[in-house]
Amino acid sequence: MIIIQRLIQAILTPLTGQDWRVVLMSLLVYGLVALPLGFLSRFLQFHPCLRSPGTVLSNIVKLFFFPALVEEIVFRVILIPHPLEAVSLKTWVFWMLFSLGLFIIYHPLNALIFYPEGNPTFWNSIFLILAGFLGLTCALVYRLTGSLWGIVIIHGLIVFVWLYFLDGINKLVRVNDSEL
Repeated sequence: MIIIQRLIQAILTPLTGQDWRVVLMSLLVYGLVALPLGFLSRFLQFHPCLRSPGTVLSNIVKLFFFPALVEEIVFRVILIPHPLEAVSLKTWVFWMLFSLGLFIIYHPLNALIFYPEGNPTFWNSIFLILAGFLGLTCALVYRLTGSLWGIVIIHGLIVFVWLYFLDGINKLVRVNDSEL
C-alpha cells in the first residue's frame, strides 16, 4: 500500500549534511517572511513566556509528537508523493496544494471540534497565512530531503518559538497555565 510505503520511506530517510542545510535555510527563509508579517500585523509580539526548565523540556517533547509529528505525517507524508516515487512535478504540485489546503482548513476546524483553546486564534487570517507558509515550507523541505525528521524539526521549532517567545501562549486564551 502506497501510504505505508511513504511512511516507511519518510521515517527511514536520515537527514544528510545537505539536508540539514536545507532545514536551516528553510527556517531562515520562514523567519524572514513570517516575522515581519507577524510583527507588522501585531499578531506576533515579543513576549517571552517564563516557565521552569522542566516544564519547557516536557512541552518540547509534547510539541514534537503533537502537532509536529502527527501533522507532518498526515499532511505531508501521507498526502504528498515521496521524492522516490516517480511522479511528475505537476502531479506533485497538485498533491502538495491539496495537502496545503487541508492543512489550512484543519486549523479552524480543529478549534471548533477538538481544541477550543484555539478560538479565535486559529481563525485569524495572519495565523492562517503563517500556518500556510509553514505547510508550504515543510512540503518543499520534504520534497528536497524525503525525510520526515527535517519537517518535524521545522514544525516543532516554529510552534515552540511562537508559543514561548512570540506571545502564542497568550493567544490561546483558554489554555490552563499548567498545560503549557
